[in-house]
Amino acid sequence: MIPQIRIEDYNYPLPDDRIAKYPLPERDASKLLVYRDGDVCEKVFRDLPGLLPEDALMVFNDTKVVPARMHFKRTSGAHIEIFCLEPVFPVEYNTNFASVESCRWKCVIGNSKRWKGDILQYDCPEDSTLAAMHLEASLIERDGQTGTVEFRWKGGAPFSKVLEECGQVPIPPYLNRETEAIDIDRYQTTYAHIRGSVAAPTAGLHFTQATLEAIRGKSIDIQNVCLHVGAGTFLPVKSSLVSEHPMHREPFSVSLSLLRKLREGGRPVIAVGTTSVRTLESLYYAGVSIIEDGEAHDIGQWDPYEKELPYTTEEALDAIIGYLEKNRLEELRLGTRIIIVPGFRFRLVDMMVTNFHQPESTLILLISAFVGGDWRTIYNFALENGFRFLSYGDSSLLYRRD
Repeated sequence: MIPQIRIEDYNYPLPDDRIAKYPLPERDASKLLVYRDGDVCEKVFRDLPGLLPEDALMVFNDTKVVPARMHFKRTSGAHIEIFCLEPVFPVEYNTNFASVESCRWKCVIGNSKRWKGDILQYDCPEDSTLAAMHLEASLIERDGQTGTVEFRWKGGAPFSKVLEECGQVPIPPYLNRETEAIDIDRYQTTYAHIRGSVAAPTAGLHFTQATLEAIRGKSIDIQNVCLHVGAGTFLPVKSSLVSEHPMHREPFSVSLSLLRKLREGGRPVIAVGTTSVRTLESLYYAGVSIIEDGEAHDIGQWDPYEKELPYTTEEALDAIIGYLEKNRLEELRLGTRIIIVPGFRFRLVDMMVTNFHQPESTLILLISAFVGGDWRTIYNFALENGFRFLSYGDSSLLYRRD
């Protein structure tokens, strides 16, 4: 049964001066809130390795933020912002990034009412070397403030290079400032690897190489998944009932080797960030689709709630592993719209590292589900003890509370 949850019940006062507009000079110098069974204490993030259980399995999201925001200009002089969301043609990220003359993306279009369908020119100074690229944008299809945009350019550069040269890092809108030089480095995890996100998995922004080495020193097995974070992560819940809020599809991949390690069990699983949590918890439902249909399907928003499922987590993982082995695949590649709300049954994740999220957001719902509804204890402590909030803010280590 789909839960009937009112988003107003997940509100809290967040003064603007508590939103971290910039990162601290040192990534691992942020505060760290530790929550376990109703008890809360304050540490520093670089203390994290000493707080983790030995021989655990720690899972990171190694997606890489792309400079997906570009500015174009009409012949009339009107400026149009185009924010790339996901590839349309070629549909695979790597193939799209390798395109050398043209490609199409689903985009958010700023100032969209002023774009009448004419071809836009990239807005750059005439004496810039980028002018020789002759980057153009054509509107193929419009859907409100989003649409399919075709990009064309000259010079033989791959689209990944076009974005690097012409795009800006799409920092969150709630920072209320323009992208600056510091964001190019700091709005990216140190272990970012696979291009595709338009928002950073911000729990990972605190990790330094020294922190990671200290974690490995405790015989903790560090593994990666990849979920490309979409712009939907910034969308507010506009409906009073969460059941009326649509979640956007986000592509993810999980390696066969990690699936085998998860299947072995016997070790606590620590997820770094809500994106890693959503990826890992989506696996059960991917396995169910294989058991019931013989094929792996995208995970729907309400799949975890629509009916009771009789399968164990082990059976679901076995189904995925068998499916990949049968088809000679080294990783599971799907999309997920899963929403995790109070009442969700966690099957894989035991602990989570995460930042502090916006009021009335789907991420607050996930936190509440993870700590058995006790999210206010965590957020009240953070508010009363000077913690910094949102993407560049402080961090927390949460133990699951059923």
